[in-house]
Amino acid sequence: MKLGALTLLLVLPAAAQGQRTEVTFPASYPPTNDIVMENLVPVPMRDGVKLFADVYRPAKPGKYPVLVSRTPYSTERYPSAYEAALFFSRRGYVYVFQDVRGRHESEGKWEPFRDDIEDGYDTVEWAAKQPWSNGKVGMEGGSYLGHVQWRAAMANPPHLVAVAPRVAATSLYHDWITLNGGWRLSFNFGWGPVRQESRIMQNTGPHTVAGGPEGISYDRVLWHLPLLGMQELVGRRAQFYQDWIQHPDYDEYWKKLNAEEVFDRISVPVFTIGGWFDIFSQGTLRGYAGMSRHGKTEAARKQSRMLIGPWGHGSSQKTGDIDFGVHAHADTEAAELRWFDRTLKGLDNGLDREPPVTLYVMGKNVWRQENEYPLARTEYRKMYLSSGGRANTDRGDGRLSWESPAGKATDSYSYDPDNPVPSTGGNNCCGTPTPAGPMDQRPVSSRRDVLVYASDILADEVEVTGPLKVVLYASSDAPDTDFVAKLVDVFPDGRAINVAEGIVRARYRESLSAPKPLEPGKVYEFSIDMVGTSNVFLKGHRIRVDITSSHFPQFDRNPNTGEPFGTGSSVRVARQSIHHSAQYPSHVLLPVIP
Repeated sequence: MKLGALTLLLVLPAAAQGQRTEVTFPASYPPTNDIVMENLVPVPMRDGVKLFADVYRPAKPGKYPVLVSRTPYSTERYPSAYEAALFFSRRGYVYVFQDVRGRHESEGKWEPFRDDIEDGYDTVEWAAKQPWSNGKVGMEGGSYLGHVQWRAAMANPPHLVAVAPRVAATSLYHDWITLNGGWRLSFNFGWGPVRQESRIMQNTGPHTVAGGPEGISYDRVLWHLPLLGMQELVGRRAQFYQDWIQHPDYDEYWKKLNAEEVFDRISVPVFTIGGWFDIFSQGTLRGYAGMSRHGKTEAARKQSRMLIGPWGHGSSQKTGDIDFGVHAHADTEAAELRWFDRTLKGLDNGLDREPPVTLYVMGKNVWRQENEYPLARTEYRKMYLSSGGRANTDRGDGRLSWESPAGKATDSYSYDPDNPVPSTGGNNCCGTPTPAGPMDQRPVSSRRDVLVYASDILADEVEVTGPLKVVLYASSDAPDTDFVAKLVDVFPDGRAINVAEGIVRARYRESLSAPKPLEPGKVYEFSIDMVGTSNVFLKGHRIRVDITSSHFPQFDRNPNTGEPFGTGSSVRVARQSIHHSAQYPSHVLLPVIP
């Protein structure tokens, strides 16, 4: 059989002298077999609950490798339900497509995430023992269908061989529910009580489209305080959502679901796929980094792979305000097929001889293959914040430079929860009113509660690829507050495009498990994890860091009161100060690639 081919322009790493070359990747080959489908096949769990699956398999009798995909979105009703099942089953796999516990056709109580470790294990082992199975099982799917793969892998089912979580979270607390303690309001609320509270997915239209009932529109509901009473406004009472709010700290409720706690106990290789602007980019990046370094077996460490593009929650050509070109879109199913052909079928398709990391470098807008992530040749360099005390707005005097500050100037602003900085791009997704991706920041950087620190015009390009963070020395007159940071690429025409972002809730500055209030006026060090990016700041551009205290409604408004999370209905204005001096060298730590 002659395989089709997809040619992408890649840039080889510095080890290959940075020369640009064309690399040919096999595209998905044509279907190889006819299929049959069995509907509503019962899969027994250890507690007697039956989860129902549709089984797609090659029509020719025999034993085949199996792919398990588990969904809360319905194997019968979701618009794209059949696509992956048809794609893989027509190419020599049995595809077991299952409704998770308590959803649609399956029995039991619906409680997101909580049963996916045991149910995933039981489903994999059931699939391995069926007459059409050769005993080798993989798992496939994106978003929640990817989350469940991590949960199952944590349990190490004996017959699980490989998983391919796409746009998925390793740690539900760190990737989904919060970012550094900042509550992901628009996503949590939009995905949780609005879409998932009932057994059959609800229509979200009345809450989001023009002309819907004003009283339950997102624009009104997301302002409601306290958070614990918000879902009742849209006629919901999801206990799991109440539980999320009542577990704002990283405690045992979340720890048991965190794959990052047990990378060294996961035996199977993992192929993570995601986007730089996806809400779960942490899972894509840390999933690969963790498994390639700490996986239990040599196969888990050596065979794990990663593909990450300039996307949001799925492969695309245009994200936010930026059209990256047709070459930016990748056929992720084709990439998964090649992965499973190697890991489950044992085909020598050349995958083992390629670098394990394929990433998209924005700015230059090219794909590149690397031997690891983070890149071994990274030089972590600090760019320091400074000003004459007037860094407010993009017309202020804030500066960003490689030289450490010598003065003692401090920048200040007021954060009013009743007038938060509106979310403009960033890492978000799915059923929320906040557009994600790279977007022009000028509409918000003209506000006085946004501090802007920009470099001189670059005489040479600077590549930033890898994990990054902002370290702030800051004080507040409130017992609790937030600090938000964005890394911004300023174009010669004035466009200011965000490439990475982060938030920190002040009470979690030392630990996400043990919150501590602030002492008003005291200067603290805050480390703002900005997850990761790959961007070349081109000659003639500027590197910029924006600092503020809100990013609403992507994150909830910190009321600045210090009350227990989700319970208070009052707010107060906080006076914030950002310090940058020899004593308090606020900076961004950039992963610079020589």
